[in-house]
Amino acid sequence: MTDAPKISSLSAALPFWLSLGFLPLVAIGAGYGGWTVFLLPAYGWILTSLLDAFLGLNERNADPLTHESELFWYRLITILWFPIEAALIFGLIWWVTHTGHLETWEKIVLFFGVGVISGAVGIVYAHELVHQKNRLERWLGDLLMALVLYSHFRTEHLLVHHRYVGTPRDAVTARYNEGFHRYFFRVLTDCPRSAWKAERQMLARAGRPAWHRTNPFWRYAALQAAAIGLAFWIGGWAGIGFFVFQAFIAVWQLELTNYIEHYGLTRKHLGEGKYDHVQPRHSWNAAHTASNWLLINLQRHSDHHYKPDRRFPLLQTYGKEDAPQLPLGYPAMTTLAMIPPLWRRRMNPRVRAWRRQFYPEIADWGPYNRGETPMPRGS
Repeated sequence: MTDAPKISSLSAALPFWLSLGFLPLVAIGAGYGGWTVFLLPAYGWILTSLLDAFLGLNERNADPLTHESELFWYRLITILWFPIEAALIFGLIWWVTHTGHLETWEKIVLFFGVGVISGAVGIVYAHELVHQKNRLERWLGDLLMALVLYSHFRTEHLLVHHRYVGTPRDAVTARYNEGFHRYFFRVLTDCPRSAWKAERQMLARAGRPAWHRTNPFWRYAALQAAAIGLAFWIGGWAGIGFFVFQAFIAVWQLELTNYIEHYGLTRKHLGEGKYDHVQPRHSWNAAHTASNWLLINLQRHSDHHYKPDRRFPLLQTYGKEDAPQLPLGYPAMTTLAMIPPLWRRRMNPRVRAWRRQFYPEIADWGPYNRGETPMPRGS
């Protein structure tokens, strides 16, 4: 570990408030239209990637034993984000349905940009929040996921992904040579069913039926219905259309991120449904500075799987001897993932090198590539 920097001050936390830079761009796009509606996706992808190239890597690790009281300024932005995002989405629905100066294409691009915000920021912050023990934070995470109509993510992520990552039970572990577009369709259909199965199994162990009131799917449905109802009340059917569109873009971004985080990184099957333990080597990492600011250290993904409830400022980075490294930050890598031939050319050699480094004893990777190894025991 490198020398641990002092992180408790506001100035140290401010780079992780990079998400607020989206807000004036929303106002500019909504007010002026034209080319300015492209500023939102440009900020999220192009500017962040350029800053990554300029600022390079940040491989310093904070002291993981830092007390939570010293993390106030980091926690604050994630706690404040739900009212910010809700006001942004519903305020913009009102604006585009009650004013007439924007063309249809400008509204579509504008809400594409809103989806970039609710995906690259809102879902990432929700991910941080649902991992915490604090009830307020977990509720805020649920509310953020309701804004993108993907509430089952909480169940799927906590009960399935973290437990079964790198095995056939985890739908969002992308298989070797699986293009993103095929993967995206697969997870959109597999993950809701997988999350329902996980909750049903938990309820059965407690002797309760699947439709018991404690099943969080009731809460998920109520929150999502409330969000859709509010969009309709503000903007009618057009309001629902804009709301659903931004939600789809957000989910598309989430699954792009899921795709690159574990692409081709499978755990070794030990026989009889047993797999080796999750290790840092089972996640792709990126130490690029600016994209880690925007994504609140999500790219330190190996440590997140090692310590899922560790607050984002304390996540540790790993060297290539312990965990595989991406050549670029997540924004640039997700762009590459949209073009499967280029993605395979860049990433497949890295997966093969990873296999030689960590699992030289495995001669036949065919069952892993096809997701045909046995389901984990008890899953």
